[in-house]
Amino acid sequence: MSSEWVGNWRPHRPRGPIAAFYSSPGPKYGLPGSIGYSQHDATKFKSPAYSFGVPHARFTVDSSPGPAYLIPSLLTRRGKDGAPAYSLYSRPKDNNPFQTPGPGTYSPEKAGKVAFSAAPSFSIAGRTKGFRTDQSPGPAAYLLPSVLGPNIVNKLSSANFSLSGRSKVGSFHEDFQKTPGPGAYKVPDPNMYKQKPPHYSITGRNQLPGDSTRKPGPGSHSPEKVVVNRNLAPAFSFGIRHSEYLTPVIDNVM
Repeated sequence: MSSEWVGNWRPHRPRGPIAAFYSSPGPKYGLPGSIGYSQHDATKFKSPAYSFGVPHARFTVDSSPGPAYLIPSLLTRRGKDGAPAYSLYSRPKDNNPFQTPGPGTYSPEKAGKVAFSAAPSFSIAGRTKGFRTDQSPGPAAYLLPSVLGPNIVNKLSSANFSLSGRSKVGSFHEDFQKTPGPGAYKVPDPNMYKQKPPHYSITGRNQLPGDSTRKPGPGSHSPEKVVVNRNLAPAFSFGIRHSEYLTPVIDNVM
C-alpha cells in the first residue's frame, strides 16, 4: 500500500502566521506606480525621463509681412544708392551750466549738534507700557468716611441748622391777582340745605286711539277712466305684422 504523503512532509502546526489564513481588504486601493514621472512610488528608483518637447511658437505663428510691401529701388545690400541728401534741423538747446551755491545758501545755525558741541539735555518721556497694566491702587484710591454732616457712624454730630426759602404766601410781594374772586365759587342749590317745594311739569299731548293708515284724497280718483258703467267707443289700431313663415298655432281640442 502506497503512502498518501509525499516524501518526509507531514501536516503540522505552522510556526508563524500565514497571510492566507486571514482576510484582507482585497484590491480596494491602488499602489503608486513604479513607472512614469507623475505619482511615482517614492520607494522605487526613478530613471531619467525624456520627451520630444513641443513645437516652438515661432514656427506656429507666421509673423512675416509677406509680399505686401515694395522695396525702394535705391536700397542695395551696400546701403542707399544715390546722391547725398541733407536736412535742416532746429538749433539744439544749450546745456545748463552747473550752478554753484553761493555763501547765502548755507545755514550753519541749523546744523545743531552735528557741527557744534551742546550741553547735555534731558526730557521727561512718556510712561512705559509696563506701568499701564499695573492694577495696584494708589494713595487716592481709598475713601475715608466723612467727618461732616449728620450721617457719621463713629462720630457725634452737632446740631444742624438750615435757612429755608422765603414763602410768597402772606409776604409783602404776594401776588393778589392769583387769588380767586367772588365769581370763582359755585353757588350750591338751595334745595340741598332747605325744604324742597313741589314741582310741576307739562306733559305731551295724548292722542285718541284710531286708524292711522293713509287715506286717498279727492284728487287720487280718476272717474273718466271708469268704463264699467257705460259703453266704450270703438277703437282701432294698426295691429302687428304677420309673417308667412310663422307656424300657425294649432289647438287640438278633444
